Amino acid sequence: MSRHMLLAAACVAAAGAACRPVRAQEVKPNAPPEPKGMVSIFNGRNLDGWEGDQHLWSARDGVLRGETTPEHPAMGNTFLIWRGGTLGDFELRLSFRIESGNSGIQYRSKHLTERKENPWVVGGYQAEVENTPGKVGFLYHEKGRAYLANVGEKVVIGEDAKPQVVGKLGEKDAIGATYKKSDWNDYVIIARGNHLRHYLNGVQTVDVVDNDPKNRALSGILALQLHAGKPMVVEFKNLRLKQE
Repeated sequence: MSRHMLLAAACVAAAGAACRPVRAQEVKPNAPPEPKGMVSIFNGRNLDGWEGDQHLWSARDGVLRGETTPEHPAMGNTFLIWRGGTLGDFELRLSFRIESGNSGIQYRSKHLTERKENPWVVGGYQAEVENTPGKVGFLYHEKGRAYLANVGEKVVIGEDAKPQVVGKLGEKDAIGATYKKSDWNDYVIIARGNHLRHYLNGVQTVDVVDNDPKNRALSGILALQLHAGKPMVVEFKNLRLKQE
């Protein structure tokens, strides 16, 4: 028996299932149960309580829909902003579906009125939404520090604004395997103080402590993104929020 075969046999004998790739069903959901007191923030019928480009955003049959077309492209990244208040410490739960393109959920963010042709520009924390297992669920800082934490990472952001990976929540591919491509997926976002957590279909994707006093945000607005580029469609439903 060759050395490689001996090593493989030893791996199986010593570690068993640990030597195999982790399947989606082996990743255990670890999101906290939904708390009492969650409040719906979308009436399911129209855009009351939300502000954005109505050529691109619509509401129907319980779904918020963002769509760009060749006739109505996004003039840069554009957002549908919730006008029901600002977020401090909160828990947000929703479902989303996306085929192509790129979207995100902005939270504790700022409304930046920098362009007349696109008055719905937002910057701040973004929970990634895209149809790519292993990427959906990461934490990005729109109009700021860019990538803060990839899927599967525990990160501490220092006072120097630099993210440092300090641990793992799991393998990126294993967590990504829980994502349902081109179908409805569930998101949970929890922010308490400077501690931020995302969960996709019940499985935690990132855990971030933001110690950067200049760039972190402890409060701000909620918004949904349509990304500039090729035509795309993204949908959201069952949006509910609990503020603490």
